[in-house]
Amino acid sequence: MFTAPDLLRTFPSLVPVYTRVLMAPVTTRATLRVIYGDTDQMGVVYYANYFRYFEFARGELFRSLGGSYKDFERDGLGLPVVEATCSYKSPAKYDDVLHIDITVAEVRRASMKFSYEIRREGQPAILSTGHTIHACVGPDGKPTGLPQAVVRILKSGVTTQEH
Repeated sequence: MFTAPDLLRTFPSLVPVYTRVLMAPVTTRATLRVIYGDTDQMGVVYYANYFRYFEFARGELFRSLGGSYKDFERDGLGLPVVEATCSYKSPAKYDDVLHIDITVAEVRRASMKFSYEIRREGQPAILSTGHTIHACVGPDGKPTGLPQAVVRILKSGVTTQEH
């Protein structure tokens, strides 16, 4: 029986595949149904609500990793959004079931970036994409380092299940 290091020494062409598998980004999928109050007069989701959907997905990501925003707050930390973008490709409508795929795109000493893709259930077309960047701030509102336990989890390469 080969161990992983033996296998990689014997078959060096597998190194890129093995690395991709081990370093897969932390990602999860959040699912929600569009409510009537999220739509505008034309029956489509009001543009600013996509940022609420991003926030929903972030909460689900932290829950899937065994934590929540409350854990940060309990430790005296905040994660304010310092940058947010959303590109709209096609409208979501009332009663659509949406899948919001969120990926931890980057983790730095005192910030993190999340990327998002929103799709309608059962359809491969992307309705919108976006990203948010969050600073980690202490009780004084000044930037502070992310807790090392959080950095380890977000850089772990563990892919989570749908929530």
